[in-house]
Amino acid sequence: MAPQEDRGIQRTRQLLRESLLALVKEKEFEILSVQEIADRAGVGRTTFYAHFSDKEEPLLYDFDELRVLLRQRQREARARQDRRSERLFGFSRELFEHVNDHRDVFQAMVGKRSGTAVQHHIQGLVVELVREEVKLVLPPSRARATQREPLVPFIAGALFGLLGWRLDEKTHLSRKDMDRTFSQLAIPATNAAAPTP
Repeated sequence: MAPQEDRGIQRTRQLLRESLLALVKEKEFEILSVQEIADRAGVGRTTFYAHFSDKEEPLLYDFDELRVLLRQRQREARARQDRRSERLFGFSRELFEHVNDHRDVFQAMVGKRSGTAVQHHIQGLVVELVREEVKLVLPPSRARATQREPLVPFIAGALFGLLGWRLDEKTHLSRKDMDRTFSQLAIPATNAAAPTP
């Protein structure tokens, strides 16, 4: 495929995603039709189906990019020579920033039936990233599964809860402050799960 065709495909996909996100702010995701998305984008239904299999796919399209970005931040934090507590959960600030940057879309989706797919993907991603952090701090040789395994949903649930609170409340906490709050809660919990010598 020629680069010009690649750009055309990317532009059409982006246009369809933007149309869906604009519509989600106006009405419930469940009652949106593919035809409405295509109409808003100024293309036909056939064009929509040439790029996406259903209306959830453009909604979740950017999650792979977000996963790559959060993993990159996690690796960068681990590579720093700071104290361990400053290297832990290095992905969380980027996640708070992403949610804040897309606040209107998340507010339109999260907490409603239409947000189930979005919530499921965010929760899965958060659990995956937290599990890696916990394994690093509490490898199997240093902690029993009964100490390590409950820690993952505990911390992931706390982070997801803070993300939701940030969206729902009229908080004046900055993204940096939200990240600091999460770290102040999560790191002691991680340390408490470490086996005593």
